[in-house]
Amino acid sequence: MSAPAVPAMAGGGRWRAPPALLLGGTLLLAGVLAVQAGAVPVGIEDWWALLAPADATASAPTGLAGGAHVLWHLRLPRALLAILVGAGMGLAGALTQGLFRNPLADPGLLGVSAGAACAAAVTIVLVSGPALTLPPAWRPWTLPVAAFAGALGVCFTLDRVARWITPGSISGLLLTGVALNALAAALIGLCTYLATDEQLRSLSFWTLGSLAGARWGLVLVMGGLLLAAVWPLRQIVRSLNALALGEAAAGHVGVDVQRLRSRVIVLVAVLAGFSVAWCGMIGFIGLIAPHLVRTWVGGDQRRVLPLSPLMGGLLLLVADTLARTVAIPAEIPVGIFTALLGSPFFLILLRGARGRFT
Repeated sequence: MSAPAVPAMAGGGRWRAPPALLLGGTLLLAGVLAVQAGAVPVGIEDWWALLAPADATASAPTGLAGGAHVLWHLRLPRALLAILVGAGMGLAGALTQGLFRNPLADPGLLGVSAGAACAAAVTIVLVSGPALTLPPAWRPWTLPVAAFAGALGVCFTLDRVARWITPGSISGLLLTGVALNALAAALIGLCTYLATDEQLRSLSFWTLGSLAGARWGLVLVMGGLLLAAVWPLRQIVRSLNALALGEAAAGHVGVDVQRLRSRVIVLVAVLAGFSVAWCGMIGFIGLIAPHLVRTWVGGDQRRVLPLSPLMGGLLLLVADTLARTVAIPAEIPVGIFTALLGSPFFLILLRGARGRFT
């Protein structure tokens, strides 16, 4: 008697759904807890005020007060932005690790985060001083736009220099990123040296990372950006799986390594650049999220790339919720919180998964 046929695992469908369902359910539960937690209590009547507003024709709830106001204007956009930014960081980390074939890689290796931080530091020093005067309506967008421009500038420089020095070499790309990181760090140090006391406080607060400036406009922008970044993954995922066998082997099966490298760099620059632009420097999410996913479901990029954004969103949402509630009414910068928890946790992960990715 023959054994029953085992369903094909095309696309990883058999094993992808349960982890995605579990992560999605956990993320939903964490989101509900995040908007409930805080110094201002929130009750059922506050939720009802959002679901059944007094003016049913308004595009957004109006006339809110108390807990309902806190829900709509503060906690909901902050929780959603944490999920979206964490998802972007997780996806950027997964792409970087797939490109370098190294579970210890993250967007910081390419200099993208440092480039965004450098542009933001220059902007804080210039816009806050007499060197540059802008209309008041432009000032809230100046820092995010500058940080994103810095990330894209590093992306362009990285691609041009890597093509010129070591065309087609991923190791050369990594070394170029190290050099750009050092240059950005020097420029940030120069800005810190030249900054006034007020500028130095602003610079220090931004580099520590925070989601306190979340608003619905940022949520819409980040959501649209994430959706746009997901579309090219269908063409990238197979090439990254082939690249896991090595650059030469990937070239033999028809993968254009140089083109793949350029596409991944642009995606990482957009995702990491916007994340740093809105929230400042938040570390370890892009490093830990893909590593957790690989430990859970294996190294197949068909499963790693879809699950890493969910894991990244969950990690940043939990970290931000703890950062703003453990010391009420004070708030710990989420960048400090992720570093304090991420460092020992990642060392534990490395010990538990040693030899898995060699």
